[in-house]
Amino acid sequence: MNKDILSKAYRLISLSRFMSKLFEKEKNTTSKYVHATSKGHEIIQIAMGLQLCNFDYLYPYYRDDSILLSIGLQPYDLILQLLAKSKDPFSGGKTYYSHPSLNDKNLPKIPHQSSATGMQAIPATGAAMGLLYKEQVGLSNNHKPIVVCSLGDASCTEGEVSEAFQMAVLKKLPIIYLVQDNEWDISAKAEETRSQDISFYSKGFKGLHSFSIDGTNFEESYLTVKKALKITRNRVGPVMIHAKVPLLNHHTSGVRMEWYRDDIEEHILRDPYPKLKQLLLENNFTEEQLLEISNQSETLVNQHYKDALKEKEPNVDELYQHIFAPTKVIKENGNRSPSNKEPTVMVDSALFAIREILVSDKRCLLYGQDVGARLGGVFREAATLAQQFGDHRVFNTPIQEAFIIGSTAGMSAVGLKPIVEVQFADYIWPGLNQLFTEISRSYYLSNGKWPISMILRVPIGAYGSGGPYHSSSIESIVTNIIGIKVVYPSTGADLKGLIKAAYLDPNPVLILEHKGLYWSKIPGTEGARTIEPDSDYIIPIGNARIVLKADNSFVNSGISVVVISYGRGIYWALEAAKFYNGQIEVLDLRTLNPLDEKQIFKLSKLHGKVLIVTEEPNSSSFSLGLAGKIQKNCFEYLDAPVEIVGSENTPAIPLNENLEYAYLPNAQKIKKILSKLLEY
Repeated sequence: MNKDILSKAYRLISLSRFMSKLFEKEKNTTSKYVHATSKGHEIIQIAMGLQLCNFDYLYPYYRDDSILLSIGLQPYDLILQLLAKSKDPFSGGKTYYSHPSLNDKNLPKIPHQSSATGMQAIPATGAAMGLLYKEQVGLSNNHKPIVVCSLGDASCTEGEVSEAFQMAVLKKLPIIYLVQDNEWDISAKAEETRSQDISFYSKGFKGLHSFSIDGTNFEESYLTVKKALKITRNRVGPVMIHAKVPLLNHHTSGVRMEWYRDDIEEHILRDPYPKLKQLLLENNFTEEQLLEISNQSETLVNQHYKDALKEKEPNVDELYQHIFAPTKVIKENGNRSPSNKEPTVMVDSALFAIREILVSDKRCLLYGQDVGARLGGVFREAATLAQQFGDHRVFNTPIQEAFIIGSTAGMSAVGLKPIVEVQFADYIWPGLNQLFTEISRSYYLSNGKWPISMILRVPIGAYGSGGPYHSSSIESIVTNIIGIKVVYPSTGADLKGLIKAAYLDPNPVLILEHKGLYWSKIPGTEGARTIEPDSDYIIPIGNARIVLKADNSFVNSGISVVVISYGRGIYWALEAAKFYNGQIEVLDLRTLNPLDEKQIFKLSKLHGKVLIVTEEPNSSSFSLGLAGKIQKNCFEYLDAPVEIVGSENTPAIPLNENLEYAYLPNAQKIKKILSKLLEY
């Protein structure tokens, strides 16, 4: 082999070993925060890291510090993260050792990935899908970037990893899955947790090129990686490298090997360090040369540790940095109601908005369940788009909510702006892991390096005997995920304006679209049908709208109520307000996160009586939280407790239409509470 490569490899494994040794020696300090090391895994990691280019994308896992060293990072960088220092170049002290986020033009790109095992497989595969799309539409340069997703063998039992494999072979994506198999979960051995290793499992994915190798053999590892890179750069399809390695250290510093390991001696026999040393000796390196490399490595690690110890802890003010990336959309613009247009249904307003975006920006693509040419969405919300823009831009996915949502992190990382759909709010649950662990935290935990620009459209709510699996409301769950914006419009004009704002927003935006408002077929929802705004119409996310103004005489006399609602709740509120002839003001939130607290508190103080209307059951709900905010901030101005009218507190929405009606709010239920409030 090339002597320069061998020399680099020996230096890197020496650095890694001395870091592991130091971390154990100084464990009272270094184990303050949980960490794992690559001891035993180094060879395959180094073989991979040495061959990556600065335009490639890397998704490592928590044991990959040797990969990080081999792409050009220094022990100092890694130790800063180990110690959670302010200068930690990846997260500013916010996340664990070997959880890097790197956006350096000179090094492979490392988007944010969570600590949840195997979860990086979906964003990584999304990045590969994005790279291929960019080549299809002429947005790439002459490079052929690839994605490497590193996984532990135990993580491959996760269902989400299978979703990633499925899409990789379906789309022939340029991605390498590097699976490091040390035959351990945490304290569970392979025979307890899997029916076969990943090399056998991967054979079920037709088109996945698979290699099973000794990950302690540098020559075999280096040449296999070289083959894998050639396959992926030539766009032949995805590759799986199954590397068998020993685990020569603890699972993590918090789960020490002496607590559970009974096979240390066996694993030591497979130690890659002496094997690499012997390879160098066979290639005309001397003992003196190797000793010099070793001594230099030890000196460097010790010095970098001392330097890192001196660095400052994060300032408390840094806690609040990078929750949301700043958006340029801060005011309403454009013509909301042009005179030359006829009213259109809400679903078409969304369709037109997305069509305009697709026309104007090649970075945009739309995908999800049944949105392709054959159907155009189960609500026809994507009708004709695939025919107009091609099935490389508007396409169906498998029934994989986790992939649909999580892939947008990778798409965004390579510079795209995906719009995706989950068919019903009831089916978002398999995707919550990705929404929470990957999407919502990327900007924060990468210290501002990797914001995720994406739109997730979710049809929501009851729309006439949809039953327990097609009618649910989920706003209380999603509004508790800090780091995503949530909008819930009640009219076509608002939906179009908010879609445009969401597309320009550098943060993830979840758009909840009430199915019962799509066509205004439900009596009383005719107001959802509006004039379609002009193409440049935009509504800032976080701005509520007064849809019904109370008469000033009633307000000044203290006999008025403000009703705060969103979605279909607006129409129940407007119907009930007809009985009170100017005493009721109705505020449409339009955005649930961030809330327009300024306007909410202003109107609550002005009227002194507040009713919140929601389609959700109100126990432990978003609306209950909103009521608490109002009562805390407006207490001295309130004449009565904040009231809530929501659905009944049952586990699900019944199918029978009479039971559904009894379950949901309605104008009569709202009227009863309004009368009670007006009596205060």
